[in-house]
Amino acid sequence: MMRESKRKRLEAKGWRVGSTGEFLNLSPEEAAYVELKIKLASKLREWRARRRLTQGDLARRVKSSQSRVAKMEAGDPSVSLDLLIRTLLALGASSREIARIITSRRRATAA
Repeated sequence: MMRESKRKRLEAKGWRVGSTGEFLNLSPEEAAYVELKIKLASKLREWRARRRLTQGDLARRVKSSQSRVAKMEAGDPSVSLDLLIRTLLALGASSREIARIITSRRRATAA
């Protein structure tokens, strides 16, 4: 989310301001899917780091590769929601914690 003052400055200079979904011409369903993957990927990276695991350590836990873990954390389109959730479970996440991730509002990055 962009600060309103910045949005007004950009629009005053002739820029068109919109969402990522609008820019990429995503349907509401596609935008929701992308947002869900971003939230799960972000939490996966956070939890792995908090547990002081390398991507290689986590890969061994889930019988995958370090490069696959890197793709999971980056929200790569080739990574399934199933793999993200199974990996969070391998890190010790409960069903309730995963539900909390899914239903949370993602914090906007500073614009």
